[in-house]
Amino acid sequence: MEDLYFSEEHKMLRDMVKEFAQNEVKPLAQELDEKGEFPHETVKKMSNLGLMGIPWEEKYGGTGMDTLALVIAIEELGKVCCSTAATLMAHTSLGTAPIVMFGTEEQKSKYLPSLASGEKIGAFGLTEPNAGSDAGNTQTRAVLDGEQYIVNGEKAFCTNAGVSSVLIFTAVIVENGKENGISAFVVESDTEGISFNPPEKKMGWCASDTRSVFFKDMCIPKSAILGNPEKGFKQFLQTLTSGRITIGALSIGTAQGAFDKALAYSQEREAFGKSINRFQGVSFKLSDMATQIEASRHLVYHAAWIKDQGLPAIREASMAKLFSSETAMKVTTEAIQILGGYGYIKEYDVERFFRD
Repeated sequence: MEDLYFSEEHKMLRDMVKEFAQNEVKPLAQELDEKGEFPHETVKKMSNLGLMGIPWEEKYGGTGMDTLALVIAIEELGKVCCSTAATLMAHTSLGTAPIVMFGTEEQKSKYLPSLASGEKIGAFGLTEPNAGSDAGNTQTRAVLDGEQYIVNGEKAFCTNAGVSSVLIFTAVIVENGKENGISAFVVESDTEGISFNPPEKKMGWCASDTRSVFFKDMCIPKSAILGNPEKGFKQFLQTLTSGRITIGALSIGTAQGAFDKALAYSQEREAFGKSINRFQGVSFKLSDMATQIEASRHLVYHAAWIKDQGLPAIREASMAKLFSSETAMKVTTEAIQILGGYGYIKEYDVERFFRD
């Protein structure tokens, strides 16, 4: 599969991120999960390696690679720490991509260099208490008042929000008392009128920052709008297409990390005089797990390749996200079964992969 999708540059990136993940991320993963601490030092190191701006043009401080390269990096990080991988995923696909895709040259020059370098972290606020999958039911309002908008509303489950410097969010534009559709805006996270809840206490992704964002009479200029206001809804749906591909990569990494633990344990653990991977009950599980991971990888890599060709990837991205996320759930569940009682113990890691 590598020869089908990967260039030599992709392979070099994979090897570099894999080494970084094993040496720098893996030793901290369990402690960060238990304490619920954001991996600040790890993010700094990822920034130094250029991982925070993988698919963006070099003139904006990026690495100048592509979506597939981002998928590779997220997958490798996800094999050892889903929280760290999720941080990179949300920063790039959601917190930066809309500026690249729809921003004016002025917005790109203002925000992209610091985001692509990792000096600043980006976040994207879409979900609300009453608008998750039903994004069209967005309640946040941006009311035009002269040359500025006054924003009031709330966003929930916003990844990276509390550690972000740049926040993209969606809101219904109201002009002269009339609603004119949903648009995306980009602002500094310390803009007056923005406040954040404490981090959510989650089952998984414990070292990833997730919290609610509140807007109260926040005044922002017209220049904060991203893209064409008349096409705002379609534009942020395009953003979610990229997000689905990278969620697929995150799912593959999570599944692969759990599978590797289960496989190694099955080769070492003996019962009735032989290693347990020689029993069909275990070997069939491992075979199914490996097959599902490989199928997920094909779907995600193909979706990334389609997007990198500049072709519509909504269908491929949705399939990749669906299949790979369900695979992650199945594989991590089976990994716990293979480890038996040890699968329930934190130091063996598979229960963390299961929660993530």
